[in-house]
Amino acid sequence: MAVQRGCQIFSSGSTDSIRLVNHLCSGRLEVMLNGSWSSVNEDDFDQQDAEVVCRELGCGPPSGLQGALYGETEAPEWSREFLCEGHESALLKCRSSVQKYSGKAAGLTCSDSGNIRLVGGDHRCAGTLNMKNMGEWKPVYGSQTDMKFAESVCELMDCGSPITVRIRKKRQTSRETIWLLSSSCGGSNLIDCWKFIDQGCDFYEINCSGKNIEYAVNVFFQVRTVTLSL
Repeated sequence: MAVQRGCQIFSSGSTDSIRLVNHLCSGRLEVMLNGSWSSVNEDDFDQQDAEVVCRELGCGPPSGLQGALYGETEAPEWSREFLCEGHESALLKCRSSVQKYSGKAAGLTCSDSGNIRLVGGDHRCAGTLNMKNMGEWKPVYGSQTDMKFAESVCELMDCGSPITVRIRKKRQTSRETIWLLSSSCGGSNLIDCWKFIDQGCDFYEINCSGKNIEYAVNVFFQVRTVTLSL
C-alpha cells in the first residue's frame, strides 16, 4: 500500500502496479497486468530493471537478483519482458514486450532505504523525521498526525511499530529549510521536491518501539538473557 502526504513519499512494499511478495524491500516480483498480479520471468530481468523497481518502491539500490531465495515459483507461460534503461521512475514506464517463456519467476533484494532517519530522540528509532534528497538532510513538514504513515516509517527503518506520532512546532525565529510535501511532486516515491519556508512550519516527530534483540551472555559460567532496545 502506498503512503501519501500530499505527494507520494514511499511505498510499503508495493505500488498500484508492482509489488515484492515477501518483505518491504525484497521478494518475488509481481506486476499488475490486465487487472491481475503476474510474476516476471527471471531470465530477462536484469540490473537496470531492478534499479527501477527498487526506486519505485522507495527502497535503496538493488543488492541481489535471486528468485530462488523466495521460492521456486514458475513464471507464467506468457510473461512481459521489461527493457528498462535504469533511469525510469516506474517499471511500467519502461519499454516492454510479451514473450513466451519457460522458467522461474524473478525475485530481487533492494537495500533498505537510507533516505529517512529520526533525529533528536533517545535512540535511533525516535525523533524528528528527516529525509535525504539531493544529498541534503532536512526535516519533513507535517500538518496532522497519521499512525499509518508512522507505521510505514517505523517499518522501513526496521524499528518495530509506532508508539506516538505528533507534530512539533518549528521555532518562529528559525530560518531552517525543510522538505515540503507538495501535491505537485512527481517522479519516484521518495520525496523529490522541496520548498524553502521560513516560518509557521511543523515537523513530524515519531517514536517507534525499536527492535528487541535477545542474546545470551556468559558471565561467571552463568547464562543470562539480556534484552536491548535498539
